Amino acid sequence: MVAAADTTPRKPRAGGAHYSAAMLMPTQRLRIAALLVAGLLNAGAVMAQAAPAPSRGQLLYGTHCIACHDQRLHWRDQRRAVDWGTLRGWVRHWQGAEQLRWSDDDIDEVARHLNDTIYRFASPTAPRG
Repeated sequence: MVAAADTTPRKPRAGGAHYSAAMLMPTQRLRIAALLVAGLLNAGAVMAQAAPAPSRGQLLYGTHCIACHDQRLHWRDQRRAVDWGTLRGWVRHWQGAEQLRWSDDDIDEVARHLNDTIYRFASPTAPRG
């Protein structure tokens, strides 16, 4: 059941203004909405700062490889990459087949990205750049 609005005349406040609860509610709602929006924007900024920048290998793989080599290829039962060396060899093979002209560092970065995110082979302790 909804209560009827109070229509009792009120005494004027300082300055002669009349205020009722019904008049304040939209202002309070607006204030709460503004605080919620500000909080969401602040949370988004914090989350954006917390997200690490993608690695060079991730960027190269996402740009040149993902169209044909999605996650299903890497998770299939008959993987062709069985260790770090064969993984790196397959990255070298496909960049050559696609005529990408990647440097050895680029090949290492893409192989490292795949190894870190999917394969988890023991890899040489080459410095990460």
